[in-house]
Amino acid sequence: MTDVTKNLELIRQQIRALERQYSRAEQSVQLLAVSKKQSMEKIRAAVAAGQRDFGENYVQEALEKIAALSDLECQWHFIGPIQSNKTKAIAEHFDWVESVDREKIARRLSEQRPDSLPPLNVCVQVNLSAEASKSGTTLKDSIALCQTVADLPGLQLRGLMAIPAPLSGLEEQRNSFRPLAEAYRELQSRLPGIDTLSMGMSGDFAAAIAEGSTIVRLGTALFGSRD
Repeated sequence: MTDVTKNLELIRQQIRALERQYSRAEQSVQLLAVSKKQSMEKIRAAVAAGQRDFGENYVQEALEKIAALSDLECQWHFIGPIQSNKTKAIAEHFDWVESVDREKIARRLSEQRPDSLPPLNVCVQVNLSAEASKSGTTLKDSIALCQTVADLPGLQLRGLMAIPAPLSGLEEQRNSFRPLAEAYRELQSRLPGIDTLSMGMSGDFAAAIAEGSTIVRLGTALFGSRD
């Protein structure tokens, strides 16, 4: 059994335990394996152990992996900041984009999504802590951007994503996630097909699950140190 296999089983056990602890439905939280700067071999080991969804931050690195691992049944999520000159490659090769933060990017992805592919699953990224170093629309503007995405052809709006500022205490973390969870519930009441709240990483995924996250994004906890 490889380290990746062992880590994956441990993480799955932790997620299932947190679902029970916070009265979440079983299997309601999905693991997104953040594979940026991880080797092809580690990704193959994760797939062999049943992992299907992988998150990448850098377009060129991701394209090389998608091509090299095309024999595997994977769902590829783009989770990094999106530059306008990268939208075509993202639209053509990814299954999900979790980091749409402005209308211009949404429209480019819509126009460049090939008709031969199913709609691109999209989450709107919210900058919860208004950090200049992070991408994301404001919480106030997120519903309007979601409506724009929902109306564009070639895209399927799924929900919201955020990367909040790092906090150490569970209650502090829960408080930071709560506004996004409230916006998510409002979005569900307004638009059909909203089922994804992507929040929670290695240091705060317990708090994210407590507040209703449906996708937690874990990298080094699964794969170990980056190459």
